[in-house]
Amino acid sequence: MKKALLAAALMSAGVIAHAQSSVTLYGRLDAGVAYMNGIGAGTGAQGQATHGSSQVQLESGYWGTSLWGMKGVEDIGGGNKVLFHLEGSFSTATGSLGSAGSIWNRWATIGMANDQFGTLLLGRMLFISNGIWDFDPFGQSNWSSASMVRGRNWPQSSNNISYQSPNWYGFDVYGQYAFSNATSWNGNGSTTQGREAGLQLTYTSSLFQIRGLYDEIRNPDNGTLGGAYNTLNGGNLAPGATQANGNGIFAYSRDYMAMFNLFLGAFKIQGGYEAIRSAGMSGQAIGQPTTLDHEWGGVTWQMTPAAALIAAVYHVNANNGGGNATLYTVGGSYNLSKRTLLDIQAATVQNSKSANFGLNANNFGVAAATGNPVPGHSQTGVYAGIQHSF
Repeated sequence: MKKALLAAALMSAGVIAHAQSSVTLYGRLDAGVAYMNGIGAGTGAQGQATHGSSQVQLESGYWGTSLWGMKGVEDIGGGNKVLFHLEGSFSTATGSLGSAGSIWNRWATIGMANDQFGTLLLGRMLFISNGIWDFDPFGQSNWSSASMVRGRNWPQSSNNISYQSPNWYGFDVYGQYAFSNATSWNGNGSTTQGREAGLQLTYTSSLFQIRGLYDEIRNPDNGTLGGAYNTLNGGNLAPGATQANGNGIFAYSRDYMAMFNLFLGAFKIQGGYEAIRSAGMSGQAIGQPTTLDHEWGGVTWQMTPAAALIAAVYHVNANNGGGNATLYTVGGSYNLSKRTLLDIQAATVQNSKSANFGLNANNFGVAAATGNPVPGHSQTGVYAGIQHSF
């Protein structure tokens, strides 16, 4: 009997050793003080928005999203692993969730990985357009590439299936496909998300890295690659309209990117081109674009292991009278420790006569609630903060 119990114990120990698992809890807290001017607010004698408002705010997530989450992995043998990933954003300024009623608004996935065949995940995740992050000098901070496309580059995606390949001689492939979960494949107004998909190819070497990326986000109302601009965003729908597609090309469109990183010792040079295209949009008022062309470039100087300086320029051209804008920005960070850094950034957006792009990735429009400047006016800001990771 004792021998049988000992054998059973040894067998159990073998199973436990074979199916090793681990769970990692992690997070990041980011907060600071931001000053910004040139906010369109109020109306003048002719009913036009006035210029000159400014504000000072305690902000969260300007240098990087405040978030918390957990990751888990179980080794089931044969080179196979089961994975899960849960992650949600929040505001350190107010303590509120990044998305009301959603704890895991960034990641909620389960899947499997194999060293030879890659990783397959199912669930909610950051949409593939976030792949610009690795090639943006400011890493998609609040004042960066996302500002010139009004947040088109940083959405999350539900109902998603993704695949990440292993590295093959410096190349790797990543793809996503997100279902609309509607009776119509592309979306028909019965769900909150239309069909979404994307593919990126990356080549990495010790000297440089290049990436090509394509994606599309479809309008959940009708499955098209475009949408109307609602009244709240300064557009042409009747007052009280409740269409979800109120941000036009900035919400539903095709996106093409070509990007590079160049590694030169203490310097990293980054740049790229992005073309955003809608389809089937008609009857747009002047100033409501249907195509965007976005270019950027910048350099990071790692002065010391702890201190870095960054400078970058972002430019966008919008058709249909949307004008063009250029964002100039400088900043840097200093690591107090492996987990804590101080950061600072100063930036200005210079708009052409008809453009009203702001420092923040605000929705289309000139209403005071958007925080955008009046068309043809500039906007300038300074931010300083602290970030801690755990």
